[in-house]
Amino acid sequence: MSQDFSARLNELPEGWLQAMGITITLATSDEVRAEMTVGTEHLQGYGIVHGGVHCGLIETLASIGAALFALPRGQSVVGLENNTSFIRAVRSGAKLHAVSTPITRGRRTQVWEARVLDEQDQIVATGRVRLLCIEPDQAIAGEQVRGVLHPAKD
Repeated sequence: MSQDFSARLNELPEGWLQAMGITITLATSDEVRAEMTVGTEHLQGYGIVHGGVHCGLIETLASIGAALFALPRGQSVVGLENNTSFIRAVRSGAKLHAVSTPITRGRRTQVWEARVLDEQDQIVATGRVRLLCIEPDQAIAGEQVRGVLHPAKD
C-alpha cells in the first residue's frame, strides 16, 4: 500500500482544510479520505451546506491524490475542471465523510472522482476533477510551484 500522508496534511497550521474544519483520514496516491462536521461557516442562506463547500472538498481530495501520484515523477498538479453534483441537502451538525479515487492517471492529465456521504452513507454530493500534471520548470500564475507536498527549492 502507498504511504499515508494524512498526518502531515492535518498538521498544517493554516489553509483551506483548517478553515473548513476538514480532517484528512487517509492520503495515498490511490485513495484520499476525509471527514468533517458541518458548522454554520459551511451554510448558505437557506441553512444548508453551500455547494462551494462540496466542490472544494471534492477538488481538494482529488488534488491531494493526484499530487501524491505525480510527485515521485517530479511533477505537480493543478485542477483544470471540477464537475460536482449536489444530491442531498444537509444542515449544520451533520457529519460527512468523503472518498476520492482515480479514474485515470496519465503522463499529462489525471481524472479523479469523489463522493461525499452522510452518517447513513447516503450520497450528498459527487464529483469528477480533471487535473493537469505540471513539469518542474513550468510556472503557475508566474511563479514556481510551492506547497506542503512540493516544497520550494531554495
